[in-house]
Amino acid sequence: MKVFVTGVNGQLGHDVMNELNKRGYEGLGSDIAECYSGVADGSAVTTMPYVSLDITDEEKVKKVIEEYKPDAIVHCAAWTAVDMAEDDDKVEKVRAINADGTKYIAEACKEIDSKMVYISTDYVFNGQGERPWQPDDKNYEPLNVYGQTKLEGELNVSGILDKYFIVRIAWVFGLNGKNFIKTMVNVGKSHDEVRVVNDQIGTPPYTLDLSRLLVDMLATEKYGYYHANHEGGYISWYDFTKEIFRQAVALGRTEYDENHVTVSPVTTEEYGVSKAARPFNSRLDKSKLTANGFTPLPTWQDAVARYLKEIEF
Repeated sequence: MKVFVTGVNGQLGHDVMNELNKRGYEGLGSDIAECYSGVADGSAVTTMPYVSLDITDEEKVKKVIEEYKPDAIVHCAAWTAVDMAEDDDKVEKVRAINADGTKYIAEACKEIDSKMVYISTDYVFNGQGERPWQPDDKNYEPLNVYGQTKLEGELNVSGILDKYFIVRIAWVFGLNGKNFIKTMVNVGKSHDEVRVVNDQIGTPPYTLDLSRLLVDMLATEKYGYYHANHEGGYISWYDFTKEIFRQAVALGRTEYDENHVTVSPVTTEEYGVSKAARPFNSRLDKSKLTANGFTPLPTWQDAVARYLKEIEF
């Protein structure tokens, strides 16, 4: 199988390329940089074939994809700076990447009859209530520019293609890039109190596990909308932080114990309003995965344990 992967300089694209290599599949990575510029961890992605691609360049997108003729495309590239997306001078660029770039890739897929995986977000919904969002819910109501443009990307994919997987995720963390766990272990070193919101609820997926699921999907024709997150239950950012520090202590890092740093729960309002509205309800129902025969992701607690052993902190 030949697979074209966008956004390989980011957390998920990096791990998808390594998973393809592990299974003996051919992978071509791409991102906007001239050459691979993700973490130099010596993994397969660092030396696998790579092409520089600005996905907002329609002509170049179609040329690269038609020349490579992949069996599948995993589209991870996106504008993900949620607050910055709200700036008036950024909205057009965010839409060009998240909506238009996705459209060009989907059109190129259709031309060569390729499968497509599009990575999306719970931000396509309004983030209210406590009911977990179902993959096939259509009551879209994005709260911000990021969510709106990712929804436009979803609609482009589903409107152009039949052979697609739209996979929504939330709270993602991986080795290659910034994420909540890295932020918390850094803040915990230098502060005796960490204030963390406890009224936003979801489940974090580890890109290493998520990449395995995505490559599993490519080997099937079980197309449609999916939600991908770990077993282990829904949690708040506060719960997540407490578990990160608990596991750090279990690894011998006593600077994260309760004698050195206090984790204090606060509401979103108390924490301070961000430029972009955040969802309170990021619960994503993942039962469609097992219903369609896919192996569920491990618990998020297990993922945190493996992740902390991989990073330097």
